[in-house]
Amino acid sequence: MTRSFDAIIVGAGQAGPSLAGRLTAAGMKVALVERHLFGGTCVNTGCMPTKTLVASARVAHQVRRAADYGVVLNGDVGIDFPRVMARAHKVTETARGNVEAWLAGMDRMTVLRGHARFEGPDTLRVDGEVISAPRIFLNVGGRARVPEDMPGIGDIHYLTNTSILQLSEPPRHLAVVGGSYIGLEYAQMFRRFGCRVTVVERQSRLIAREDEDVSEALRNMLEAEGIAIRTDSECIAFAPHAEGAIVKVDCTSGDREVVASHVLLAVGRRPNTDDLGLEHAGVKTDEHGYIVVDDALATNVPGIWAMGDCNGRGAFTHTAYNDFEIIAANLLDGEQRRVSSRIPGYALFTDPPLGRIGMTDAQARASGKRLLMSKRPMTRVGRAVERGETQGFMKVVADADTRRILGAAILGVSGDEAIHGLIDLMSADQPFDALKWAVPIHPTVSELLPTLVGDLKPG
Repeated sequence: MTRSFDAIIVGAGQAGPSLAGRLTAAGMKVALVERHLFGGTCVNTGCMPTKTLVASARVAHQVRRAADYGVVLNGDVGIDFPRVMARAHKVTETARGNVEAWLAGMDRMTVLRGHARFEGPDTLRVDGEVISAPRIFLNVGGRARVPEDMPGIGDIHYLTNTSILQLSEPPRHLAVVGGSYIGLEYAQMFRRFGCRVTVVERQSRLIAREDEDVSEALRNMLEAEGIAIRTDSECIAFAPHAEGAIVKVDCTSGDREVVASHVLLAVGRRPNTDDLGLEHAGVKTDEHGYIVVDDALATNVPGIWAMGDCNGRGAFTHTAYNDFEIIAANLLDGEQRRVSSRIPGYALFTDPPLGRIGMTDAQARASGKRLLMSKRPMTRVGRAVERGETQGFMKVVADADTRRILGAAILGVSGDEAIHGLIDLMSADQPFDALKWAVPIHPTVSELLPTLVGDLKPG
């Protein structure tokens, strides 16, 4: 027997429950299917637990710097690692419980726990039950990519962003394979927890999608904290060792092997689409397994949409939520919202953080536009000086003809917050001149944004 609904949502990540709330409020009978943990990556293994750990690591770092601020402490700084991890777990459990309670309180909502697989374009089997609906929304998220082509990967015990959260004691020596966003956040936090840390990156610099000055500044910051950085590691391989594992690297300099107690794989993500039975519905995926969607997030099959990490159109909590907003606006509000209207923005939550919006300098130069550029070191930002955190810089690139900002980066104290002044300007499609006469609050990092755009010059 088949149970019928007006809509089915597969996955209780960032977009799924929010869409369920809109659909049920509109009078639809909705089923939401979740096979594991409610809240998705952000709540369980991503933003919330990791940023909680980042906060604990920052406190440890600041306490060690107490003398710089004229604060005298008696005794050494210690890390109660079980309490650190328990704090992160508590944040996750609370958030997950809130999602479950929210769904349970919705009228016209049926929550099914199990694994959903397509049996047709409008039909899913959830374990032993068959359900159908004319509208199906996929919000199945992603997981850590484990590259099977790395020699020896099957011979060692490795960690991912999920399993590292289950550690009961800090590693003696953590080797982080992958010098991008996830890897660098974990590298810094565990170094601040007192661990020896080595980052192994295949490419010639860290976070290679960023401009070279950003990569260089981040490397300098991390190395200053005692993190070993091994770039140009073209031939990464692994082997068991009595102390944990050997990470073999083929770099232009330095030892050819790193002996570590723990290895964290942080080399990218893959979508959870390989076991959905998409072939039975005729839903297309690309060569990496991401569900192919159009500018309104619809798949090639009428009545099926894909939201969040599984559609390859964004890899962040905020883009997943915006996916929900686009679908809900188009389906329920008579609007015509599009993914292509979204200004790409994100942050790297090292300390200090990187806030990024729009194009990099390299992308702007490749566009062929006439450019205006401006850059200011954080040593000239009063708030950074007062806090004793003057690492980094802020920069912006603009179109000289349209006088629109094309992109910006703020690597420095509060960079993840200050960048929003530029995000809002770009989203409103206003010329940068509009920012020149703003009167920002002093003393803040954002107060330098009018000065930054005022210094734009041909570049």
